[in-house]
Amino acid sequence: MKKTRVLFLCTGNSCRSHMAEGFLRALGGDRFGAFSAGAKPAGHVHPLAVKAMAEVGIDISSHTSKSLDAYDGQKFDYLITVCDSAREACPTYAGAENQLHWSFDDPARALGGDEEKMAVFRRVRDEIRARVEEFCSRERRL
Repeated sequence: MKKTRVLFLCTGNSCRSHMAEGFLRALGGDRFGAFSAGAKPAGHVHPLAVKAMAEVGIDISSHTSKSLDAYDGQKFDYLITVCDSAREACPTYAGAENQLHWSFDDPARALGGDEEKMAVFRRVRDEIRARVEEFCSRERRL
């Protein structure tokens, strides 16, 4: 069975795209190949993203921040941008059959103390999970 290859793209590849990749791997089973990249990679995965995902039993601590260039020449069934600036930076990607846009707030920009920041990471995590669940359900029907 051919896996549906999905590349999640955000600006920094430090939070949202990694959460989406982690959820698709966990929820999509062996039906999907999940990957992530950034238009302008931050060079690290945000520790609060790692913590937020660990709270729901998904380990993204081994993920690395990488550029879209890392996937040059590869084909994907879907390119999913998870932030507005990534959509603007990458309006098209030749290696993707389909492009979707899911807009989520950037939790890395959250203000306040640790608990206020974690609340934003949890909210965005849960929003991403809902979209990935919807995506998996829709793809199952196709």
